[in-house]
Amino acid sequence: MSHDTSPSETSTETATSGPDTLVVCALYKFVTLDDYEALREPLLDTLLEHQVRGTLLLAREGINGTVAGTRQGIDAVLAWLRADPRLAELDTKESLTRRAPFMRTKVKLKREIVTMGVEGIDPRHTVGTYVDPKDWNDLIQDPEVLLIDTRNDYEVEVGTFEGAVNPATSAFRDFPEYVKKTLDPSRHKKVAMFCTGGIRCEKSTAYLKEQGFEDVYHLKGGILKYLEDVPRDKTLWRGECFVFDDRVTVDHDLKPGRYDQCHACRMPITEQDKQSEYYEKGVCCPRCYDRLSDEQKARFAERERQMRLARERGEAHLGADAVARMEERREAKRRAREAAREANRQQG
Repeated sequence: MSHDTSPSETSTETATSGPDTLVVCALYKFVTLDDYEALREPLLDTLLEHQVRGTLLLAREGINGTVAGTRQGIDAVLAWLRADPRLAELDTKESLTRRAPFMRTKVKLKREIVTMGVEGIDPRHTVGTYVDPKDWNDLIQDPEVLLIDTRNDYEVEVGTFEGAVNPATSAFRDFPEYVKKTLDPSRHKKVAMFCTGGIRCEKSTAYLKEQGFEDVYHLKGGILKYLEDVPRDKTLWRGECFVFDDRVTVDHDLKPGRYDQCHACRMPITEQDKQSEYYEKGVCCPRCYDRLSDEQKARFAERERQMRLARERGEAHLGADAVARMEERREAKRRAREAAREANRQQG
């Protein structure tokens, strides 16, 4: 079994898109970005210039996010990022879709690029042992290995690896408490973990190492890389993989899966869920019906009505081009306000 202990992975393979397809690119890198606030504007400009949509997070500890665009657009954004020596070895994973998975372009400033909420956890200094997808099956079939899915409970419900433990967490912030209550370095000698693209495991394995666990492994490139590299006839993956965009899930071929999404709570839903008396398109589903107020349901119902009217008029409600124009206008107004404030400061 070959293990890679390098801090990050750079995918050398790129998805080849046709004229009607978009490239979905998940990317991250743990690296010190002391000037991360100053990077926001030029990065946003680059995304907008090349009509690449999605959300990227910037923090002092690095960059994380998923974006989508044409092959040329994604290549241009990656080239811009990798021109910075600190991001030259950016970790990327790509898939293709015919439907735009994002409607907006955002670059957000954060305290963490993946939120665990524990001070001092730094994957740049301590991290688990990386395991290539081709070696993952051998590892997780070892009876001495405890296999843990570090994702949220609703993600695990959609699909997971055979034999994986579900920590039943609703957010990644809950993971340290799960470890505290459930795991013991003296009993759990070998622990393997996985997540969607690999980034959560950077922190979860670092956290376990800090807690005294010695043999800690994680799937290099995450589930998405495993599905890309491991053929169906050899897979130990069961179900589909939840992704945080409008595709909702992807299957083993990284094509959009069979799940839809509730536009109120954003949870994955099945065709069976849609038959429930508690499902109303765009308003609620069996998961959130009892958790939404009448005011919220009314607001969601009005939003759905406006979208239906726009479709009937032949308009693309919040369509890609319209959203791009909205973003550009909003950005121009924000810059104008900043310029005015700066002018006032200089005059004062």
